[in-house]
Amino acid sequence: MNGAVPVPSAPAGWWRCRKIVRFGHCDPAGIVFFPNLHRWMDASSLHFFMQCGVPPWHQLTPVNGIIGTPLLEHHTRFMKPMTYGQRIEVHTSIVEWRDKVFIHQHQIRRDGDLLCEGTETRAFCIRDPKDPTRIRAVPVPADIRALCE
Repeated sequence: MNGAVPVPSAPAGWWRCRKIVRFGHCDPAGIVFFPNLHRWMDASSLHFFMQCGVPPWHQLTPVNGIIGTPLLEHHTRFMKPMTYGQRIEVHTSIVEWRDKVFIHQHQIRRDGDLLCEGTETRAFCIRDPKDPTRIRAVPVPADIRALCE
């Protein structure tokens, strides 16, 4: 991601990351290969938290045990293609908080046009104290939620 700024004229809590589509992001048809869109949304998810003032996960682990927010579910809708040389923006916000999960919404735009939107369900997780090879979801930390609202 090339940098994030709040999205002007959008509801509070939306962040925007700018990206230039490169040749290597595209498939043989010349349009962005869909896994790249998912990768950009995933990167924007972490970037969203950092822009809200949440430290990177590796810094939180020693403090509260949080190792990250693994993806539980992802839905994507594609409206218009993207190709190399175009400048796009990934707009990201949390649209719903639940006990142990949150719903991230991503909108990929070019010059204001909505090209793709994705919705992710993610959980805050720690290593399972009984079996550190496993992880388990924990309630959304109140301090993190407060920073993001």
